[in-house]
Amino acid sequence: MSSDDGELENQAELEEETRLINQVLELQHTVEDLSARVDAIKEENLKLKSENQILGQYIENLMLVSSVVQTTDSKSKRK
Repeated sequence: MSSDDGELENQAELEEETRLINQVLELQHTVEDLSARVDAIKEENLKLKSENQILGQYIENLMLVSSVVQTTDSKSKRK
């Protein structure tokens, strides 16, 4: 094996190593982006859960008031 063959092999190994390093870095950025996206979605999910609770309580209160009004109306109509 000549020194030229050894140099070509070393260069090929270096190119492969460089390609793999770049691929790892790209994957790390992808993971970071996905992690940030997950955090944002979790935050949005918590906000929506809170809004749903508030709306649920509001609807419940409206139903209670509505039933009280209906009961009052039916009592006053009987008189």
